[in-house]
Amino acid sequence: MTLSTPPVAGWSREQMAARAARELRAGFYVNLGIGIPTLVGNYIPGDMPVVLQSENGMIGLGPFPQEDQVDPDIINAGKQTITELDHTAYVSSADSFAMIRGGHMDLSILGAMEVAGNGDIANWMVPGKMVKGMGGAMDLVAGARRIVVVMDHVARDGTPKFVPACTLPLTGANVVDMLITDLAVFARPDRKGAAFRLIELAPGISLDEVRNKTTAAFQVD
Repeated sequence: MTLSTPPVAGWSREQMAARAARELRAGFYVNLGIGIPTLVGNYIPGDMPVVLQSENGMIGLGPFPQEDQVDPDIINAGKQTITELDHTAYVSSADSFAMIRGGHMDLSILGAMEVAGNGDIANWMVPGKMVKGMGGAMDLVAGARRIVVVMDHVARDGTPKFVPACTLPLTGANVVDMLITDLAVFARPDRKGAAFRLIELAPGISLDEVRNKTTAAFQVD
């Protein structure tokens, strides 16, 4: 007799990425941050024209390569090998950041270490740990028209990451429009001081569990 494995509550990294992909629209120019956000490209419908942009100057990123497609010269901003598409273009890093700073990115999907209830985000450093720099995060939260954050709901030690106020150095203030975690989805109707609203629960997750693992205030749809 074979025992079935009970379903795991909450979303996996791949399922979180798939949920984030539902926020894309045809014609969008989108920047995907390092970590879980890079998986979003695997869940974009094939008939949806979306252009993925990377800070290192690649416009029109393809999916992750099969083993026989790996080219070490074709990488994203996180130094992961990716593939080209028939419309892929290359520009200088300066031009790439000009696109971001000029407000030409419709959406940026980022990871985070903390998100505050007022829309603040901290995602570029932990004090005391060696970092190479903030990358394009600060430019993205200031320049992209919409910011979606994808992250685990709690840290490895179980402490909440959706908090009343960020304790880590800020990447941007009042910039997060949507937060997708492995437990739930929260959204703000605008950035003018609006509170986050819980709009969706992951499978097997209760409202009480979300409340117990969240210190930020939020409303419930």
